[in-house]
Parts: sequence; structure tokens; C-alpha cells
Amino acid sequence: MRAGRIIAFITAGIFIIFAFLFILGAFSPEGDPGWIIIGIVGLVIGFVLIFIGTKLSPPQKAGDQVVNLNVDLPGNVGMKTIKCQSCGGPITSKDVKMIAGAPVVECPHCSTTYQLTEEPKW
Repeated sequence: MRAGRIIAFITAGIFIIFAFLFILGAFSPEGDPGWIIIGIVGLVIGFVLIFIGTKLSPPQKAGDQVVNLNVDLPGNVGMKTIKCQSCGGPITSKDVKMIAGAPVVECPHCSTTYQLTEEPKW
């Protein structure tokens, strides 16, 4: 909903600018005292739009980030069953996590943790 926030802030800025001009125009010799009311209403609408824009979708916190990792494998890759290096138990994709940019496996059977390494294909 980021676009809604941007539209609310831009519209609020336009309302506040024109409201300020109406208030200034009310004090000019050709001005009408009724313009002060129009200016105050415009200011209220502008500040309400700013309030709505800030509450529309609050910014994400640092801990709420969602990171998707896509792995592009070269050529045809056949998937083999991954087994634990310690106990030989089967490892699923749920047991592989990215920690500090490296794939790390935690065995659900023996709780051994180790980093996955890719051996050269030649």
C-alpha cells in the first residue's frame, strides 16, 4: 500500500499549500474574510490526510523483512537424496537454512550442524 501513502502525502501537501494561500489572501485588500474559514478547513483536511498516510501501512521493521533466495542451477540437475554426514539420516529441504550467506544444514536426527559445500563438477 505504498502508492496510497504517496498519494495521501502529495494530496495533503497540495491542500496545505492552497489553504495557506487562502489564509494569506483573506488579509489582502481584495480578500474576503470567509477565505480564512476555507483555509482552516483546507489545513485540517491536509493534516488528516497526513495522519491517514502514516497509519495506512506502517513501515516495516528491520526484523520483519522477507528474503527470498532463488538458486539458478546450471544445466540439467538431478536431485539425489541428501544424507547427514554424521548419522546418515535423510535431510529434507526444511533442514537447510541460509546463515550469513552460506547454506547450513541441521540434522533432525542427531542435531549435527554443518555447512553444505558444492564439489567441483569436473
